Amino acid sequence: MASRITRSPGIKDVAALAGVSASTASKALNRTGHLREETRMRVQQAAETLGFVPDGRGRALASGRSFTVGLITTDSSGRFSIPIMLGAEDALSAGEMALVLCDTRDDPLREHHYLKSLVARRVDGIIVTGRRTEPREPIDAPIPVVYAFSPSKDPRDTSVLVDDSGGAASAVQHLMALGRERIAHVTGPQSHLSARIRAAATSREAAAAFLGEPLYGEWSERWGRHAVDVLLRTQPDVDAITCGSDQIARGVCDRLRELGRSVPDDIAVTGYDNWSVMAMASRPPLTTVDMELEELGRRTANLLIDAIAGSPHPGPTHLPTRLIPRESTLGT
Repeated sequence: MASRITRSPGIKDVAALAGVSASTASKALNRTGHLREETRMRVQQAAETLGFVPDGRGRALASGRSFTVGLITTDSSGRFSIPIMLGAEDALSAGEMALVLCDTRDDPLREHHYLKSLVARRVDGIIVTGRRTEPREPIDAPIPVVYAFSPSKDPRDTSVLVDDSGGAASAVQHLMALGRERIAHVTGPQSHLSARIRAAATSREAAAAFLGEPLYGEWSERWGRHAVDVLLRTQPDVDAITCGSDQIARGVCDRLRELGRSVPDDIAVTGYDNWSVMAMASRPPLTTVDMELEELGRRTANLLIDAIAGSPHPGPTHLPTRLIPRESTLGT
């Protein structure tokens, strides 16, 4: 039968080949209605045989959905939002849903404009993310919303977060298992929640092995280099330095090398983020904590899909991190 169709096959052609009505074929392809799995499979096979491509507009009209999701972010650089977006697209594509990216550039008026535009486009739901882990004001939308990385201040909202405390603790556990006994911590601005959480977890996990106070500064290689000079003046017997980011850790390694200190023989160093452009370019490559942002994006999208289907999961969800051991603690 497929060879006799000279036009693009339609739903009636699929129905005829599958031996069902057009309405049944439509329900089977749209995963709606109460059909036997055998029927759904037969219709799907017929559609694949004919090369049938569903009409997105017709699908939307039939279901009352647009099969699109908006992603609103304040992370203009894409450092955090891009891997989250990639993970979200993995989950959404399984349901043949598209994602629309909106960068607010930290401008509340721009965010309000994008929100109105997405609602006007009748998106099925919205993912909200950013470059900071501080709770943010919730957005007011008549459709499901899930927050990723940057949680909502409303504890009833669905938010998916990184377990920063667990990630920092895993770096300390790794160092102590290697026999390190004098551990220092260098991190970013004290005004950043993620810096404070990682510092507190490091101090708590290291306990008596923790040296002095956390050194707060910038998320930069320059600060990492400067922090080494400060640290060695006050804690010359340090044998391990955990850092709040890979950028800081790369600067730490650079300065230690300039001073003739071997990494990791004299001083082991760990980073945080598993940002490959930093972690792998460091000399030596960094042992670091991966925040698993793509998995965070997938989990966020799946929670949004559930909410769109009428089964929301309110409240925060913390996802585990993963320690990536490399030469900066293990040596060559």
